[in-house]
Amino acid sequence: MFLSERQAEIVELAKQDGRVLVDALSERFGVTPQTIRKDLNDLCDAKILRRIHGGAINPSGTENVEYEQRRQIAADEKAAIGRRAASLVPDGASLFINIGTTTEAVSEALVNHRNLMVITNNLNVANRLRLFPTIDVVISGGIVRQADGGIVGEAAVDFIRQFKVDYAIIGASAIDNDGALLDYDFREVKVAQAIIQNARNVILVADSTKFKNSAPVRIAHVSQVDSVVTDARVPRDFQLLCRENDVEVIQVTV
Repeated sequence: MFLSERQAEIVELAKQDGRVLVDALSERFGVTPQTIRKDLNDLCDAKILRRIHGGAINPSGTENVEYEQRRQIAADEKAAIGRRAASLVPDGASLFINIGTTTEAVSEALVNHRNLMVITNNLNVANRLRLFPTIDVVISGGIVRQADGGIVGEAAVDFIRQFKVDYAIIGASAIDNDGALLDYDFREVKVAQAIIQNARNVILVADSTKFKNSAPVRIAHVSQVDSVVTDARVPRDFQLLCRENDVEVIQVTV
């Protein structure tokens, strides 16, 4: 595909920031939102970008977006989701927190809790929460992924299976129309499955961009979680699916 100068700059912005938004691009380039939407549609048709509500992100395909870029995608939504999910966890609870930028947002919102026991396979979560004396942090063994500080592999699975906790905070890289929760790394998925199996209450945290993504490895079905904390753009079909399976959907606004 031949890229215009504006389209090429849009692609570079998407690479830098993780996502681009129609309104911001319209203002930046001094063109109408309709013109920007056409640019994004053309770039998405060529599989250079992937369309999301109100803009576009780098395409994922079967590979995950770079960690720092993922942190920037729907950053405000993730922060709001993190605060709301943290409010569901009482003082004195034990909980798992797994790998993901949204689960990390939950950990950021837990710092004022007291007497928590946090078991995690996420080095970023452990490094953040270890600084707070009222939170005990237990970290799994296993293979550390250089890309994001996630700890994966059979050793991590065996470690998780030693516990039975009050809450699990889990994420997903993609959510399919049938309610399947998906990820990219089968080693990470095995840890996530062990976390789900060994928690009394499972909280899925996921922003609405996850409904636009695809990933090849199945973690679980949404019916296996107790609550979903997400933003205001969740597809209605997914909400109905959750209702049919007695899964609470908690939507935050930004």
